[in-house]
Amino acid sequence: MRAAVLDRLGEPAEVLTCRELPTPEPGPGQVRVKMIASPINPSDMMTIRGAYVSKPDVPFTPGYEGVGVVDKAGPGLLGKFMVGRRVAVLNQAGGNWAEFAVVPAVRVIPVPKDLPDEQVASFFVNPATVLAMVRHVHQVPQGAWLLQSAAGSALGRMIIKLGKNDGFKTINVVRRREAIDELKALGADVVISSSDGPIADQVRAIVGPEGVKYAVDPVGGKTGGEIFDCLSLDGRMLVYGTLSGDPLQVSQRALIAGKRVEGFYLGHFMIERGIPRSILLFREIAKMIRAGVLATEPGEHFPLDQVANAAKAAEVVGKKGKVLLKIS
Repeated sequence: MRAAVLDRLGEPAEVLTCRELPTPEPGPGQVRVKMIASPINPSDMMTIRGAYVSKPDVPFTPGYEGVGVVDKAGPGLLGKFMVGRRVAVLNQAGGNWAEFAVVPAVRVIPVPKDLPDEQVASFFVNPATVLAMVRHVHQVPQGAWLLQSAAGSALGRMIIKLGKNDGFKTINVVRRREAIDELKALGADVVISSSDGPIADQVRAIVGPEGVKYAVDPVGGKTGGEIFDCLSLDGRMLVYGTLSGDPLQVSQRALIAGKRVEGFYLGHFMIERGIPRSILLFREIAKMIRAGVLATEPGEHFPLDQVANAAKAAEVVGKKGKVLLKIS
């Protein structure tokens, strides 16, 4: 089979190649999926650079999510039930940027026929992170303010649309002033640029001196610290990324006073939920994709043998939509 492979960690466009590998066979409790498509997410890029939660052993094939058809099952009833079904592939170990991927049978999700491949390919990472953080962890009520950084990202745009759907208000921080009108047209209540002055000053001019109770940040470093400074004394910030690569800068006095900062990792959230509640979450995601709330905006498509070019395109500032590897 063909697969995207890196032999060393580094810049994705420099270390990714497409080569022939032996087609894998599923073991007990596993299925083999003939992959159709897989997106390029920030978590993939961070893994390739060696900056994610865990560093992979090389050689390594990236790809944490995607869509495909189960073509073979190892020993086990669940796997046999999945053969022939189109599924979302949640590959916690990576490996979806290949013509075939072997994963535990519990990590593939049969999907409704009415959802197109482009949406199923990005069914999990962004939509599940948004719902988990906003509805299940924060439980943002109607009328409340939610503050987020990196609001122009695919995930940030989903939070904006979820706010309009669920009735909470969003304050959205961007770096580029060019993104302000675009996000307002999407439904953002307020969009501010970090280039226009301290974020906390801008936020308190909107919500008052008490600050906001709910915030999410994927950036860290100085920006994450400024988002934290916007919290009310009973406020909580969820950190779900490290885009800046710098340590989060927060005030110990603010922590002592009652402000909270917590890390959010989708893998841990799903393990804690267990299978029955995870199934309910997947149904919730499908419903929100159909409604257009958590639908992924499609971007450029690349064949697998152009994976290095796809990696470059995925990190173009201001790009439109999610870059997708079309595998078969």
